[in-house]
Amino acid sequence: MTETPKQHVFQAEVARILDLMVHSVYTDKEIFLRELISNASDALDKLRYLALTEPALTAGDTAELAIHIEPRVTERALLVRDNGIGMNAEELVDNLGTIARSGTKKFLEQAAADKTGTNLIGQFGVGFYSAFMVADRIEVVSRKAGTAEANRWVSEGGGGFTIEPLSSEDAATTPRGTSVLLHLKDDALEFMEDERIEGLVRSYSDHILFPIRIAAANGEPERQINSASALWTKPKADITPEQYKEFYHGTAMMFDDPAVTIHYRAEGRHEYTVLLFVPGSRPFDLYDTNRKGRIRLYVRRVFITDDANLLPAYLRFVRGVVDSQDMPLNISREMLQNNPMVTAIRKAVTNRVLSELKTLAEKDADAYAKVWEAFGAVLKEGLYEDHERRDALYELTRFHSTASGEKQQRSLKEYAGALKDNQTAIYYLTGESLDKLKSSPQLEGFRARGVEVLLLTDPVDNFWVTAALGFEGKPFKSITQGDANIDAIALTEGAATPAAATGTTPELIEALKRTLGAAVSDVKTSNRLVDSPACLVAPNFGPDRGLEKIMARQADRSVTSPILEINPGHKLVQRLEASRSGDKAAFDDLAWLLLDQARILEGGTPDNPGKFAERMNRLLLAGA
Repeated sequence: MTETPKQHVFQAEVARILDLMVHSVYTDKEIFLRELISNASDALDKLRYLALTEPALTAGDTAELAIHIEPRVTERALLVRDNGIGMNAEELVDNLGTIARSGTKKFLEQAAADKTGTNLIGQFGVGFYSAFMVADRIEVVSRKAGTAEANRWVSEGGGGFTIEPLSSEDAATTPRGTSVLLHLKDDALEFMEDERIEGLVRSYSDHILFPIRIAAANGEPERQINSASALWTKPKADITPEQYKEFYHGTAMMFDDPAVTIHYRAEGRHEYTVLLFVPGSRPFDLYDTNRKGRIRLYVRRVFITDDANLLPAYLRFVRGVVDSQDMPLNISREMLQNNPMVTAIRKAVTNRVLSELKTLAEKDADAYAKVWEAFGAVLKEGLYEDHERRDALYELTRFHSTASGEKQQRSLKEYAGALKDNQTAIYYLTGESLDKLKSSPQLEGFRARGVEVLLLTDPVDNFWVTAALGFEGKPFKSITQGDANIDAIALTEGAATPAAATGTTPELIEALKRTLGAAVSDVKTSNRLVDSPACLVAPNFGPDRGLEKIMARQADRSVTSPILEINPGHKLVQRLEASRSGDKAAFDDLAWLLLDQARILEGGTPDNPGKFAERMNRLLLAGA
């Protein structure tokens, strides 16, 4: 007796994905086979790994671990089968009925924009569902290694699926592993043709470590249609750029061209082979909060894990494999964290990646500029986290500055070569966008002296500059914090005189302090300002204005009141001076408007927009 099939409903997000697949929004349908083969390879990898410590999983089974493809012309169907780890009923529900990956929502958002699907499928854990692009009914039969039970999963890509256990007689004749039977749509019958299948396998899956065999339609024996060799084990001279590119596509699940390919064999105390790629564009998960790497660790071509942290988090965009020749096969994930061999490999591979990036920067500045544009914000995390390699990372950094062009960025070495006489620091300004930074009033005094200022727009910039000791003996200094201390630097020819040289009355400063109260920590005459009436700066100690804004967004944190710096030569400040001994209400309005204007100029908003509007209205009406 067999049990009645149990009906299950797809998770809501899976149902939406299936709707996209069924209605064929993608033009590149052929990638479904790559996804099914990849899943089968993972299942074989897992079995081979687990069998090292649990030999009972494969006891009595001498069959070669392989992937089998069988076109069934009379049934208008295609079968993809493996003899890997297999799944039980619960795993069939979890793996084929739900998606627990955080990228799903983003996949759905991007799917409408990307009509080809080639940049999406395979990146979001939805590879199996791509089969619904070519099939209107899918049957999955699976028996987990080490168990006697087998189950059948069936779906037509609608609102749900059924699962039923096979009878004991059928289960006894069901081999270990998983078979996926696709009942093909009318417009997908080409995928039953041997030549079509073989072409797809060689294009997408030739590097799979397990044999991929196809059953001939005429009854002849199966034949292998992939090379089943690890590309990284071949000499570099025997590998074509096209083979590297195909391997990159299959391993990294990226569809661009790699910007950098790193392939070498390390010999000596530890022997291992490395094949890594720096992508040509940002992976979808670059800013995932888990910051996990995507380097697959093999031991003598046996897959171990893709969670070995073989590169630091700031190099998480790098994709590829590391294959160790002398690491124990039964190494656990816990052992990986403290294994001295892994630590040595991690150090050496990290240094090699940074060295290769430096070489690219020196030999092809334009190509490196594209790499920096894509991954610079992540590389700069290393300036904060990796003190040991900070100098190496300094050589890779590129920045917009007041001396760079609209798109061109400058290195710290170029900045250091342009230091002015008596310049004691490397000056920087942080903010949300280049346009806002370029219009910052704090830059005026530095421009008047021809002093270059780095314009930093990534959130991480607010943190690494506080941890960095400096570059070539010059500390990093925010132009929004403390005294500017640039009076000793000569003005450029024809530059306007900065505010400090104009002077102001102590009475005006005291009056502003009384009016503004706790809204400011101090009021000073500025040596940064030339054209603007006022700006805000942070005290000498503590965070600068950029970091202060980020920290202010955290709950239950008090914000340090800024210092208001004024330009006595500006007509608005002179108007304040004139009204100080007259109408107090008019003076107060001008004082608060001066402060709110300074807040707006640095990208903020008035603390009280309603009061700001009232004061502005009174000023406009008085002028009318």
